[in-house]
Amino acid sequence: MRGFVLLLFILVTGCSLLVQKPEIVVKGVHFSGIDQDGVEIDFLLAVTNPNSYGLKLTGYHYSLLVSALPLAKGENHEVVEFNGNSTTDVKLPARVSFHDLLEILNRRPDLEHLPYQLTAGFDLRTPFGTIAVPVDKKSTFDVPQKYRPNRILKQLDDLFKR
Repeated sequence: MRGFVLLLFILVTGCSLLVQKPEIVVKGVHFSGIDQDGVEIDFLLAVTNPNSYGLKLTGYHYSLLVSALPLAKGENHEVVEFNGNSTTDVKLPARVSFHDLLEILNRRPDLEHLPYQLTAGFDLRTPFGTIAVPVDKKSTFDVPQKYRPNRILKQLDDLFKR
């Protein structure tokens, strides 16, 4: 009877007793490109797997708020292996349209401390089943000088003076 109760307890609690959730930290935010549609921003995440066995990322979804404005959301089903007892870097790309960027600029933010909130959910396959790991990170990032409006406007002005 005790064996049955123990088995039932393990089944009810799932793999949460057998799997330690990985720690996910935002290492950096980088502007990776600009084109006619908007700006590509990459969030560099460090995922630390504290387990002695590997975990597989089977997909994720995310939403991004900058200056409290919802700017981007998306999902990806790329498979990434997180080896046991190690840290793996993962790049989470987000595209922000120029219309949304103008909304931020209308608020006259401090471009050296632009607040963001990244909310995501990581789906991980473990040897004991699948788990979901929520991510909710709030911080600030610095807009690089080359992407700041005053620099872009100066470049345009120089172009028209020629």
